[in-house]
Parts: sequence; C-alpha cells; structure tokens
Amino acid sequence: MFYSGFTFMNHWKKIFAIIWTGQLFSTLSSAVVGYSVVFWLSIKTGSAEVLAYTTIAAMLPQLLIGLFTGVLIDRWDRKLTMIVADTFIALCSAVMAIMFFLGKAELSHIYILLALRSVGSAFHVPAMQASIPLLVPGSELMRIAGFNQVIHSVSAIAGPALAALLISAFSMTWVMLFDVIGAAFAVTSLLLVSIPNPEKSKKEGGPGIFREMKEGLREIYSRPGLLWLFVFVILAFFFIMPVAVLFPLMTLNHFSGGTYQMSLVEVAWGSGMLLGGAVMGIMKLKADKIILINVMYMILGLTFAFSGILPSSGFVLFIALTFIGGIAGAIYSGAFTVVMQTTVEPSALGRVFSIYGSLTMLPAMIGVLQTGFIADRIGINNAFIIAGLAICLIGIVSFFIKPVRRMIQIDPRTKIQETRSKSQDQGTGNKG
Repeated sequence: MFYSGFTFMNHWKKIFAIIWTGQLFSTLSSAVVGYSVVFWLSIKTGSAEVLAYTTIAAMLPQLLIGLFTGVLIDRWDRKLTMIVADTFIALCSAVMAIMFFLGKAELSHIYILLALRSVGSAFHVPAMQASIPLLVPGSELMRIAGFNQVIHSVSAIAGPALAALLISAFSMTWVMLFDVIGAAFAVTSLLLVSIPNPEKSKKEGGPGIFREMKEGLREIYSRPGLLWLFVFVILAFFFIMPVAVLFPLMTLNHFSGGTYQMSLVEVAWGSGMLLGGAVMGIMKLKADKIILINVMYMILGLTFAFSGILPSSGFVLFIALTFIGGIAGAIYSGAFTVVMQTTVEPSALGRVFSIYGSLTMLPAMIGVLQTGFIADRIGINNAFIIAGLAICLIGIVSFFIKPVRRMIQIDPRTKIQETRSKSQDQGTGNKG
C-alpha cells in the first residue's frame, strides 16, 4: 500500500508538471492578447461602451452554450476536448492577426473573433477543472487550486506588462500571433500525458442532452448549501463585472493615467493573486472553505468601496487596494473550486462547472450592459462604492443561511472524496 501510494503521488505530480508548463505558456499568451485588445481599444476609443461590448463578446458564448458544453465534456474524452479547444482558440487568434495585417480589423470583426475564442474557452476551462479531481488526491485539491491561481497570477502580472510593451513596439498582428505560439505549447504538453475519464454513473441512461443537463442541475439543487453558494456567486458577479470593466477607465479618467498606469493596476491585481495562490499552494490553508469564501467576499468588497472614495491623487493607494483585492480573489476562487470538486460526483463535474460558468455570465452580462450608463450617470467612483458594499453584504448574509452554515460543519473527507481516493489507490495498484 505504501509503495502504491508513493508511486501515485509521484505519478500525478509529474503529470501536473507537464500539463501546467503548457498551460502557463497558453494562459500567458492569452492574457497578453486579452490585455492588448483592451489597451488598444481603450486608447483608440476611450469608450466605456466599447469596453463593455468587448467583455460581452467574450462572455456571451459561455452564457448561450455553457449549459450544453458540460454535457458534451462529460461524454467526450476530456484530453481531446482540451486539445481541440486550444487549437480552435489559436486559429481564431491567427485569423485576427490576418485581419490586423490587412488593415481590415473593424470593431465588429474583433467582437466576433473574441466571441469565437470564448467558445473554445467554454469547452477548455470546464474540461480542465473537471479533470483535476481525477488526477489529484482529494487532500491536495486546495493546494492544486493554489498552484492554478499562481499560473493565472503570473499571466496577470506579466500579461499587461508584455501587452503594453508589445503594442508599443509591434503591430497587433504580431501580438495576436503570440497566442498561437502559446497554444502550441499547451497542445504539445497535453499530447505527452494521459488524462483519465470518469466512469459513467450507473443511474445514467442513454444519451440525451436535456436529460443530462438536468442531471447536472440536480447535482446543484439537491445540495441546498451548494445551491445557496451558487445564488450568492451569481449576485456577486452582477456587481463585480461592471467594476472589472471600469478599471481601465478608472485609471485613465479619475487618476489621469495612461497605458503604463493601466498595466501597473493589472500587475497589482496579478501580484495579489500570485500571493494568494502561493499561500494556498505552499501553506495548504486549513481554514474551512465556506468561511474563506464569505470572508473573501467581504475583503474584495471593501477594496472596491475604498477605491471609490480615493481622491485623484491616491493612485498609489488604488494600487495597494487592487493588490489586496487580488489576494482575496485568488483565495475565493480556489476555495469555491475545491467546494465543487469535493461535493459533486466526478462524472457530473463537467456539467456543473459549465453550468457555473454559464449562470454567472447572465447577471454579469446584465451588469456589464449597464457600464456605459454607470460611467455617465452614476459615476465610476460611485460604481466602485456601491458594488463594493453590495459584495461585502453578500459575504455577511451568507453566514446567516442555515444550509451554508451546515456545510461548514461537514467533515471535508466526504464520501465522494473517500470513494475517489480508494479508486485512485486501486487503479495505481493495478498498474503497478
């Protein structure tokens, strides 16, 4: 048993080292492209509405097809799904590069190609998240969530800096091709490893998209605590997304900054996420995941609210608050991901993660659609204050919901985790 466990531990670590190396390059290149487009549009148009439409273009596909992609992800080979998705995203970036090269990159073209790239992400992200519990011991999920945040944080730190550098030194054609190179690294790393697919639950019948979609929804609403967490995260995204879109304009208009200052803000957020991810990955936080989620809501909300009351001379404090918000965002995201991975059957994780992505998009999109109105009528500063207080209130109210409080008392070694660990040990032993 000791030999089997030792072999398993080394086996999954090697797999993750290979996968995560490829994902680092892919995530970094995608971040560079994303920030470059935002910076380019901010400089060219200076319009809150254009930035809002850009965000909507990246969100709409997940809203429209998210409920169905999970069904397909749980049916298909997850490794192949990720490879095809990465390749498709790279092709979209290549087409966008050609449009810029020919001088025909209109706003409508950018919206369409961003939407198509989002289709690939709608498959890739849930497939990756659903594969993690099949590769990693249950006790290590929080640590892996931390390392995952580190990858995104490194991209968030280097992405805006590289984007600002590249759009200053090169044309957008070469910037878009950077994403193609990153996708090539990701696909190559996936080809080098084996990713298991979950066994189908015996209660599942023949294939049927709507029936399987209902089963994914049932995984959520049959667990009252998880259902309430979904309700709160949907509400939170309604307030978070408009503020996220307004960050560049907050820097440009309120603090009178430029591309360099915009990149500094993004680096501050990414640095906070890096620290938050490192804390989860290295220290292996022992605090209850539900408590972490609620507390991070409150911290993130307060950083938004305090940012809104800063004077125009308070850019340094804005950077500091953004850094703290990044820490809270990383820990929140990691904790919420682990809660889903440890309470939902592995065979339904693809559906649950895609439902999560889809359901959070609707209120987020409604909020983003109001970005122009918010910037012009309410004011960017007031938007930060109102959204921050609302997010903080969500974290407080969550503590008073009984099903959520019961989740705090549950032993983290759930039946699902125990079953998963046994199957992993048995599988490793058979291979040995």
